[in-house]
Amino acid sequence: MISKKDLRSLVIYEIYVRNHSPRGDFQGVIDDLPRIKALGVDMIWLMPIHPIGKVGRKGSLGSSYAISDYLGINPEYGTLDDFKQLMSAAHSIGLKVMIDVVYNHTSPDSVLAQQHKDWFRLDEKGEPTTSVPDWMDIVELDHSHSELDEYLVKAIQYWAGLGLDGFRCDVASLVPLKFWFKARAAAAAINPAMIWLAESVHPDWVAERRENGLFALSDSELFQVFDITYDYDIFRPWERTVKGYLNTRYYLDLLCLQEAIYPEDYVKLRFVENHDTDRVMEIAPTYEQALAWIALQAFNKGAWLIYAGEESAAPCKPSHFEKDVIPWGDYRLTDFIHCLALLKKDAAVKNGNLTWLTSDPLIQAAWSAPSTNLAGIFNTSGVKGEIPTVFSDGTYQDLLSGEDFVIKDQRLLAPGSVFIFYCPAVNTQLERETVLI
Repeated sequence: MISKKDLRSLVIYEIYVRNHSPRGDFQGVIDDLPRIKALGVDMIWLMPIHPIGKVGRKGSLGSSYAISDYLGINPEYGTLDDFKQLMSAAHSIGLKVMIDVVYNHTSPDSVLAQQHKDWFRLDEKGEPTTSVPDWMDIVELDHSHSELDEYLVKAIQYWAGLGLDGFRCDVASLVPLKFWFKARAAAAAINPAMIWLAESVHPDWVAERRENGLFALSDSELFQVFDITYDYDIFRPWERTVKGYLNTRYYLDLLCLQEAIYPEDYVKLRFVENHDTDRVMEIAPTYEQALAWIALQAFNKGAWLIYAGEESAAPCKPSHFEKDVIPWGDYRLTDFIHCLALLKKDAAVKNGNLTWLTSDPLIQAAWSAPSTNLAGIFNTSGVKGEIPTVFSDGTYQDLLSGEDFVIKDQRLLAPGSVFIFYCPAVNTQLERETVLI
C-alpha cells in the first residue's frame, strides 16, 4: 500500500469529460492520456461519469453532480465498455484512475428519489428537498436510513470491483463519518490500496451549517477516514493573498497552523484552481505572479492537483452546465508543469521537512533532508530589481528553466517569477523564528 508520506508526492489531474475534447466523451480522454502522462501525472480524476437528471437542470446539459443513477454511465460519454477501455488505457501507461462519487445528494428524478423517497431530506409537504437553496437541481439524501447506506456501499463495491484506484468524494463534509467508515472498509476488501480524497468544505460554511442545526464535518474529523482532504480550510485567505488583499505572511502562518492542528501524517490537496474556482490566470494580477503561485503550490507539502487547462494557461474556467471545450492553444505551460511534477518526487521532498523562511517581498522556503536541500524562491508579489534573500551567495541552476542565476551579498539579482534549486544547508530554525509566526 502507498504510504501517507508517499501521497504527498502524488500528482492528480482533474478531467471534466464533457469539456475535455471536442468529442466530449471517454474516447476524447483516451486520445489525450499519453500527453497527460508526459506531464508527470500519477492519477487522473474524472468528474462524475454517471447519468445526469433532467428535472431542475441548470443550463441545457445539467451538472454532472446532479446524478440520476449511481450504477449507470452518462450516455453522453459512452458506454460501460468505453469506460473500461479508458481505465485499461490509463493503467497500461502507468496512470491510476479516480472517479467522483456524490453521496450527499441526487437529481430530483433519480432512481433513488423515484423508488425510495423516504431516504431523502423531506420538506413540510413530504417531498425531497435540499438544505442549500442554490442547489436547486438536487435533493439531499438522509443517511439516518441504514438501507440507504447499504445501497451506496454496494455501489462503492461495484465501482471498486471494476479496477478503480481511488474515489474523490463530493462534499464529503456533509455525509456522516459512519458511512465513510463503512464505504472505505467495503472498498478495501477489494483494493486495499484505494486512495480516498475528500472534498472538505470551507470552515465558514461548516460553522454556518452548525449554527443553523445542520450537519457538517471538520477536516480533522475527515482525516479519521480519508487519505487526503481539500485545502479549502485556508483557500479563501489564499485567494485574497493572490489578489493582493492580504499579506503573504498571513497565508504562510496558516500553512504553519496546519502543521499543528492535523495528524502528523496529514495530506492536503494543494492547487491553484479546480472546477469550482476561478482560474489562477483570472485572479493573479500578472501572468508572472500566476506562475509563482502555481510553483509554490506544487512545492508545498501535499498532493498536487492540476486542473485540465492549467497547462495551457486557460484564462477562465469552462461552463459546468454547457458544452464548453477547454481552449488548449499551444499548451504553453507544459514544460513548466512537467518540471514541477518531477520535483514532487525529489528526494528532499519525499524524505525532508519543509520550512517557510520569508514572506515579503519574496516567499522563500526549503525542503531539508539529510543528503540534499531543495530551495524555492517565489516572486508572488511581482517585485523587480535586487531583492534580499536568506540563501547563501553563489551561482545556482534553476531547475525549472535550466538557467543559472546569481545571489550576491545575499541579494537575488534581477528576480523572475520563481526559482527552485539545490542549495547548501539553511538555518531553518533561526529563519522561522525570525520571520514567521
